[in-house]
Amino acid sequence: MKTAYEFAVVGIGGIGSGAVYWLAREAGTEVLGLEQFALGHDHGASQDHSRIIRLSYHAPEYTALTPHTYDVWAEVEAESGVQIVTKCGGVDIAPEGAGEVLDQYASAMSARGIPFDDLAATEAMERFPQFRLNPGSRVLHQAESGLCDPRKAIPTQVALARARGATILDNTPVRRLVSTADGAEIHTDKGVFHARHVVVAANAWTNDVLRETGTRIPLTITQEQVTYFATPNLRDFAPDRFPIWIWHGPESFYGFPVYGEVATKAGLDVGGDVVTTETRAYAPNPRPYQKLVAFLERHIPGSLGPDLYTKSCLYTMPPDRNFVIDRLPEHPQIIVAQGAAHAFKFSSLIGKITSQLATAGETTYPIGAFTLNRPALTDPTYPTEFRVNLGAYAGAMAG
Repeated sequence: MKTAYEFAVVGIGGIGSGAVYWLAREAGTEVLGLEQFALGHDHGASQDHSRIIRLSYHAPEYTALTPHTYDVWAEVEAESGVQIVTKCGGVDIAPEGAGEVLDQYASAMSARGIPFDDLAATEAMERFPQFRLNPGSRVLHQAESGLCDPRKAIPTQVALARARGATILDNTPVRRLVSTADGAEIHTDKGVFHARHVVVAANAWTNDVLRETGTRIPLTITQEQVTYFATPNLRDFAPDRFPIWIWHGPESFYGFPVYGEVATKAGLDVGGDVVTTETRAYAPNPRPYQKLVAFLERHIPGSLGPDLYTKSCLYTMPPDRNFVIDRLPEHPQIIVAQGAAHAFKFSSLIGKITSQLATAGETTYPIGAFTLNRPALTDPTYPTEFRVNLGAYAGAMAG
């Protein structure tokens, strides 16, 4: 087996599969991808049928990137013939008395020329009678939002990378990553590999992989979940009639039309327990489940039905819940990409960005907000806040 490569990617989930794909477009057989579990596993965050993709975001640092997410997925779709993105429109909803929560979203979209409709509750319910909203609620509707399918996206990018000559090994955990004068040694149970440039896209296992580099990112891991409900109202919740949705209240909920399963899907953002990769469980957590059902009974009752199943995943978040996309300061040949539990929609784009950093030394995309030297990652007193404006994000199982 070949053991020396120009480029290596550690972790082949959403971001890592994007990285191997975009690197393979540049370097073909000089690309190695390593995944500790079987490809498509359910142990991390890049799993299940759907994640939210949207132009709507709370800050211009993100709306500067959101249009490009559609562009890169379109390239993957065009090359493969596999549909990954399904547009159904999307709504951001603020309950009565909290409409100002959406001001940042409106401002960030307006700054980038992204069109949207700012609706009162009655207007929103005329468009989408599936919702039950109080009179003072506020809704932003953006027509290009939809869902992105990880179940298709990851294997598609892996297949395209392999077709270009990349080597991708699953069930191959990285035991050590050691910087060298001309790159890095990657120690695995299948041997030691050498690469001149390494992209670490290991998410919840990021600090394990970086252990010997001197870099440790303050990351919190939580166990989250979504539930599929076998609604009897299938036509009302089909993607051509029902949007993806995010509720921005004291607790943030999110959900999807019928897709992937004959059921709706919904979850509570940051509603689970803090765990480690060793202590996480797979059984449903009754606390967020009960909160979710109570919310749906009140606001989207027709989406409910018998439980099909509840599925868990891991959120991995820096204190400010912003991405990390940067070179290690002491080892610039090593690039780290961490998605802060809302990155799947961006994952192929982040893969492209890391490939540019590895091959050209710079990227054409604005990523200045996502550096390793920002206060949230360097100041131990930095306040932790995983919900922007009372729940701006819908995370790993949503986006």
